[in-house]
Amino acid sequence: MYLSLIKPTFDWILALIVLLLLIPVFMLLSVIIKIDTRGPVFFIQSRLGKDGKEFKIFKFRSMSVTHSKPVNNIQYEDDPRITRVGRIIRKTSLDELPQLINIVKGEMSFIGPRPPVTHFPKKYSEYSDFEKERFSVKPGISGLAQVRAREEHDWDKNIPVDVEYARTVSFKLDLKLFLKSITFFFRTDNIYRRK
Repeated sequence: MYLSLIKPTFDWILALIVLLLLIPVFMLLSVIIKIDTRGPVFFIQSRLGKDGKEFKIFKFRSMSVTHSKPVNNIQYEDDPRITRVGRIIRKTSLDELPQLINIVKGEMSFIGPRPPVTHFPKKYSEYSDFEKERFSVKPGISGLAQVRAREEHDWDKNIPVDVEYARTVSFKLDLKLFLKSITFFFRTDNIYRRK
């Protein structure tokens, strides 16, 4: 009942309300991003969602379109592709706000495993049966792995934690993670992969 009805209903209603309230913020960030560098406002990328189904994730663009993508799309703090505005919105996690659109579309949740790109750390068909358990729930803007270790970018460590979440998901756990995620929202430590 919780996963099939209560959680998606709560996600949709809250995401829609927050999205409407943040329209002025979206408009302001869109203007600032366009003024800072040429290119689109949004960064759109294919990710793996529930049951391995692909979807397009939305983020505010924080990187220059003139630079080529790195191997495995990993960014570092001194990455020259990250724009001036991009550094700010990354440190404040404002680049994640457009994922509210994904929640309204039913592709994501507020809380759940972070959705990996379609080919990294591996293709969906290459995940083991154990690892595929992380895809039994919708991906989230934040999750158990992010609350425990911010953005550690270590899939070997994060996948077992994601499976743990998928096996124990409940309203109580989601509420706890949601509240902790809010306190982490403006933390600026450990948001980039260390070399």
